[in-house]
Amino acid sequence: MHLSLPLLLSVSLFGIGVYGLLVRRNAILILMSVELMLNGVNVSLVAFDVYWADVLHAGQSMVIFVITIAAAEIGLGLAILLLLFRARRTIAIDEATELHEEAS
Repeated sequence: MHLSLPLLLSVSLFGIGVYGLLVRRNAILILMSVELMLNGVNVSLVAFDVYWADVLHAGQSMVIFVITIAAAEIGLGLAILLLLFRARRTIAIDEATELHEEAS
């Protein structure tokens, strides 16, 4: 198997994720961009695991950990966004400059 095609896919997914992270102002789109970056990393880990054909399948084991971390990140991120929307009535990142509670 040629290693260049999966790595090209991985780099393009990661690049689209970085572009979305830097350009977008909507918090949900930023979370989706982070997921694209993590999926690009997963593709490269599996590609190197298949290319090296090791007995332990270390790349696939790392993919399971990355998927677990991505699921936790989305769960926490959406919870924070829901709280932000309830407090500010917007999910725009520019409008969320102060996330602390007001002192009473």
